[in-house]
Amino acid sequence: AYCYHGQTLLASDKCGEAIRSLQESEKFFAKAEALCKEYGETKGPGTTAKPSGHLFFRKLGSLVKNTLEKCQRENGFIYFQKVPAEAPQLELKANYGLVEPVPFEFPALNAHWTPETLAAFDLTKRPKDDTAKPKPDEEVKPLKE
Repeated sequence: AYCYHGQTLLASDKCGEAIRSLQESEKFFAKAEALCKEYGETKGPGTTAKPSGHLFFRKLGSLVKNTLEKCQRENGFIYFQKVPAEAPQLELKANYGLVEPVPFEFPALNAHWTPETLAAFDLTKRPKDDTAKPKPDEEVKPLKE
């Protein structure tokens, strides 16, 4: 979000704030990259997922780097604005080149879900011997052809 916010600030000729926003974006991207590499090296069922190799992640890294270099170059030649010490605040409902956020609302309960129906889902009323014992595997006899 800081990357897209930096691009918006650059377009509105606020180059100093754009540089600070992009520096913040670069910091968070480096942190995310380290976490992605750590996730890719863990053992378990999700090892095939490599977030650091995803196309969006790779494009975002080059976008942050290129936009920051462009801002610094333009600030050095044209704007001469000071870079603030703190990063600019992000708008909570902003959409910087992304889809517009939609607030989540829970759907209405169906008429069948009454308090009596919900009370019927009592796990203490389940049978004591609920575990299914595995059946011994039967030998498969080869067929004669």
